[in-house]
Amino acid sequence: MSEAFLRVEGLCKHYGEGEAKVEVLRDITVGVERGEICVLLGPSGSGKSTFLNLVGGLEPSDSGRIFLGDTELTALSGKGLVEYRRRELGFVFQFYNLVSDLTIRENIEVCEYLSQDPLPLNELLESLGLWEHRLKFPNQVSGGQQQRCAIGRALVKNPSLLLCDEPTGALDYNTSKEILQLMEDVNREYGCTIIIVTHNEAIKHMAHRILRLRDGRLVENTINTDVWPASKLEW
Repeated sequence: MSEAFLRVEGLCKHYGEGEAKVEVLRDITVGVERGEICVLLGPSGSGKSTFLNLVGGLEPSDSGRIFLGDTELTALSGKGLVEYRRRELGFVFQFYNLVSDLTIRENIEVCEYLSQDPLPLNELLESLGLWEHRLKFPNQVSGGQQQRCAIGRALVKNPSLLLCDEPTGALDYNTSKEILQLMEDVNREYGCTIIIVTHNEAIKHMAHRILRLRDGRLVENTINTDVWPASKLEW
């Protein structure tokens, strides 16, 4: 049996010291296969965003190891971490973090230059439904279109792993469904592995793998044998 694409072994992380010390992640071991959509659930404070930050190389772990393919992230530092994030990762957050004085096209184009093998920009704009909005500025389009732009910015690098932290948290129901359908399309069309952190239990039905954290511990790691299309999700 081949090793998982993303492998996390004995991952631990705390914040604070002494009486203020909080164990955020406690001995997390898990694998995610290449091409999976993985949904990570758990209440506020369970460690979901911290897990994403560690896998994304945004902060160091206390102990444990993280592998993406043949790369051991936890053995990298400095320039190696920058190259890892540039080469392998795309990030999508709840708040879009777009550059307000750049057009939709330019916001995506900025990240195109970070990759040695970017996706074709015009095709990406078309597939994201942004072609007709490409020359507009972020404040001239809806929240859903801004999130599509943020997804485009993450995707244009052609990442192998897409990390999404509450990507529908700031959107209304219908727009959230559109974004989830877009992620489903992205997974199918580009083959990237996707991890979605969310509070929304309904989203787990579209995932190939369901992970759940509670008090910093992994309490569920389930393969979903009945994957629903995002269009069927209701909450």
